[in-house]
Amino acid sequence: MASENLAITWRRIPERYRLLGSRCENCKSNYFPARKFCPKCRRKGKISQRQFSGKGRIYSFTEVSAGPAGFELETPYILAIVELEEGPRLTAQIVGARPSEISIGEEVEAVFRKIMEDSPEGLIHYGYKFRLAKRGQASF
Repeated sequence: MASENLAITWRRIPERYRLLGSRCENCKSNYFPARKFCPKCRRKGKISQRQFSGKGRIYSFTEVSAGPAGFELETPYILAIVELEEGPRLTAQIVGARPSEISIGEEVEAVFRKIMEDSPEGLIHYGYKFRLAKRGQASF
Protein backbone atom coordinates (compact mmCIF):
# COMPACT_ATOMS: atom_id res chain seq x y z
CA MET A 1 0.00 0.00 0.00
CA ALA A 2 1.25 3.49 -0.80
CA SER A 3 2.27 5.44 2.24
CA GLU A 4 0.88 8.91 2.81
CA ASN A 5 3.21 11.87 3.23
CA LEU A 6 3.56 12.89 6.90
CA ALA A 7 2.75 16.55 6.13
CA ILE A 8 -0.49 15.56 4.37
CA THR A 9 -1.42 13.33 7.31
CA TRP A 10 -1.01 16.24 9.75
CA ARG A 11 -3.01 18.63 7.53
CA ARG A 12 -5.91 16.16 7.39
CA ILE A 13 -6.18 15.73 11.17
CA PRO A 14 -8.96 18.35 11.64
CA GLU A 15 -11.27 16.69 9.11
CA ARG A 16 -10.36 13.09 9.96
CA TYR A 17 -10.33 13.46 13.74
CA ARG A 18 -13.05 16.07 14.36
CA LEU A 19 -15.20 16.23 11.22
CA LEU A 20 -14.18 19.85 10.81
CA GLY A 21 -15.54 21.42 7.63
CA SER A 22 -16.59 24.86 6.50
CA ARG A 23 -19.67 27.03 6.12
CA CYS A 24 -20.42 29.95 3.82
CA GLU A 25 -21.91 32.67 5.97
CA ASN A 26 -23.38 34.30 2.85
CA CYS A 27 -25.49 31.42 1.46
CA LYS A 28 -25.40 29.19 4.60
CA SER A 29 -24.03 26.17 2.67
CA ASN A 30 -21.92 23.64 4.59
CA TYR A 31 -18.98 21.77 3.06
CA PHE A 32 -16.95 18.72 3.95
CA PRO A 33 -14.07 18.56 3.57
CA ALA A 34 -13.51 22.26 4.23
CA ARG A 35 -13.41 24.65 1.27
CA LYS A 36 -11.31 27.79 0.92
CA PHE A 37 -14.12 29.55 -0.96
CA CYS A 38 -17.82 28.90 -1.61
CA PRO A 39 -18.51 27.27 -5.01
CA LYS A 40 -21.92 28.99 -5.08
CA CYS A 41 -21.02 32.51 -3.99
CA ARG A 42 -17.43 32.55 -5.26
CA ARG A 43 -15.64 35.67 -4.03
CA LYS A 44 -18.76 37.08 -2.34
CA GLY A 45 -18.90 34.21 0.15
CA LYS A 46 -17.42 34.41 3.63
CA ILE A 47 -16.07 31.03 4.75
CA SER A 48 -15.85 29.99 8.41
CA GLN A 49 -14.90 26.72 10.09
CA ARG A 50 -17.75 24.41 11.00
CA GLN A 51 -17.68 21.53 13.46
CA PHE A 52 -20.13 18.87 12.29
CA SER A 53 -22.12 16.80 14.77
CA GLY A 54 -21.19 13.43 13.29
CA LYS A 55 -24.87 12.48 13.05
CA GLY A 56 -26.56 11.69 9.79
CA ARG A 57 -28.39 9.19 7.61
CA ILE A 58 -27.33 6.61 5.07
CA TYR A 59 -27.92 8.06 1.62
CA SER A 60 -26.59 5.00 -0.24
CA PHE A 61 -24.42 1.98 0.57
CA THR A 62 -22.72 -1.10 -0.83
CA GLU A 63 -20.86 -4.13 0.46
CA VAL A 64 -17.25 -4.23 -0.72
CA SER A 65 -16.06 -7.80 -1.28
CA ALA A 66 -12.85 -7.05 -3.24
CA GLY A 67 -11.06 -4.24 -1.43
CA PRO A 68 -8.43 -1.95 -2.97
CA ALA A 69 -4.70 -2.36 -2.28
CA GLY A 70 -4.08 -2.23 1.44
CA PHE A 71 -7.65 -3.13 2.39
CA GLU A 72 -7.82 -6.69 1.01
CA LEU A 73 -7.81 -8.19 4.51
CA GLU A 74 -10.67 -5.92 5.63
CA THR A 75 -13.23 -7.41 3.23
CA PRO A 76 -16.12 -7.72 3.30
CA TYR A 77 -17.01 -4.27 4.60
CA ILE A 78 -19.82 -1.77 4.11
CA LEU A 79 -19.11 1.53 2.41
CA ALA A 80 -21.78 4.23 2.49
CA ILE A 81 -22.52 7.75 1.43
CA VAL A 82 -23.62 9.45 4.64
CA GLU A 83 -25.62 12.67 4.56
CA LEU A 84 -24.75 14.63 7.69
CA GLU A 85 -27.51 16.48 9.58
CA GLU A 86 -25.84 19.71 8.46
CA GLY A 87 -26.13 18.75 4.76
CA PRO A 88 -22.77 17.59 3.37
CA ARG A 89 -22.43 14.05 2.07
CA LEU A 90 -19.32 12.00 2.65
CA THR A 91 -18.11 8.48 1.98
CA ALA A 92 -17.39 6.35 5.03
CA GLN A 93 -17.20 2.79 6.24
CA ILE A 94 -20.09 1.49 8.36
CA VAL A 95 -18.87 -0.61 11.28
CA GLY A 96 -20.56 -2.96 13.72
CA ALA A 97 -23.39 -4.00 11.41
CA ARG A 98 -24.17 -6.61 8.79
CA PRO A 99 -25.53 -5.57 5.38
CA SER A 100 -28.91 -7.07 6.31
CA GLU A 101 -29.15 -4.58 9.21
CA ILE A 102 -28.56 -1.53 7.04
CA SER A 103 -31.06 0.40 4.95
CA ILE A 104 -31.16 3.72 3.16
CA GLY A 105 -32.33 6.42 5.55
CA GLU A 106 -30.96 4.62 8.61
CA GLU A 107 -29.59 6.99 11.27
CA VAL A 108 -25.82 6.76 11.85
CA GLU A 109 -23.23 8.44 14.06
CA ALA A 110 -19.51 9.00 13.64
CA VAL A 111 -17.02 6.98 15.66
CA PHE A 112 -13.24 7.34 15.88
CA ARG A 113 -11.40 4.30 14.52
CA LYS A 114 -8.13 3.08 13.05
CA ILE A 115 -8.25 3.48 9.27
CA MET A 116 -4.95 1.93 8.18
CA GLU A 117 -1.24 1.68 8.89
CA ASP A 118 1.60 2.24 6.46
CA SER A 119 3.63 -0.71 7.80
CA PRO A 120 4.23 -2.40 11.16
CA GLU A 121 6.76 0.35 11.98
CA GLY A 122 5.05 3.15 10.03
CA LEU A 123 2.32 5.69 10.63
CA ILE A 124 -1.05 4.57 11.94
CA HIS A 125 -3.89 6.60 10.42
CA TYR A 126 -7.03 7.21 12.47
CA GLY A 127 -10.26 8.89 11.49
CA TYR A 128 -14.02 8.66 11.31
CA LYS A 129 -16.18 5.70 10.46
CA PHE A 130 -19.91 5.43 11.18
CA ARG A 131 -22.15 3.02 13.07
CA LEU A 132 -25.89 2.65 13.34
CA ALA A 133 -27.18 5.22 15.84
CA LYS A 134 -29.48 2.79 17.58
CA ARG A 135 -26.38 1.09 19.04
CA GLY A 136 -26.49 3.83 21.67
CA GLN A 137 -22.87 4.37 22.77
CA ALA A 138 -21.09 7.69 22.88
CA SER A 139 -19.69 8.83 19.53
CA PHE A 140 -17.25 11.63 18.75
